[in-house]
Amino acid sequence: MPARSSPRLNPRIERRLAQTLIGDRQPGPVRLVEYHDGWPVRFARIRERLADALGITARTIEHIGSTAVPRLAAKPIIDVLVTVDDVEDEGGYAPALMALGYELRVREPGHRMFRPPSRDTHVHVWAEGSREHRDHVLFRDRLRQSATDRDAYAQLKRELAAEDWPDVNYYAEAKGPFIDEILKRARPAPQARRAG
Repeated sequence: MPARSSPRLNPRIERRLAQTLIGDRQPGPVRLVEYHDGWPVRFARIRERLADALGITARTIEHIGSTAVPRLAAKPIIDVLVTVDDVEDEGGYAPALMALGYELRVREPGHRMFRPPSRDTHVHVWAEGSREHRDHVLFRDRLRQSATDRDAYAQLKRELAAEDWPDVNYYAEAKGPFIDEILKRARPAPQARRAG
């Protein structure tokens, strides 16, 4: 099989990464593994530590991403969604996460992401009730409920993981159109206005 050519650098993605990433870049390859029954157990341990450290600051703590979907291949990284009242008030939650050994990796408007030095967990912080909060939970739940969507997503991920990405964020970006399509179908239809 001929070697795949490296995807070209995308100026828009490069600008965003330069503005939001803290620390080193993370080039590919993207390594996917088959679903592991131990992932929910790992999340439960992580959740307990986060809940103890953050207390009432954390409005919700949820397991999101592919490791939260049974029978879905994934990068072996536990994605955690933590919601707070004000993401921009880092002083209200960042010191507690840093005390647990998490390092701030992404700072962008309305979102922070922390990870430990082992890089096996991503803690995403969004505002309670934000669009991102709702979409991540909705996408996870849709994949849990629809084998067809789950299998199509797994196939796409395998195809994209075979590419030689300049950074894993390119892989995440490439999944965007598929995720948007799933969310569009999963969202409840807007209520028709009643005639007055």
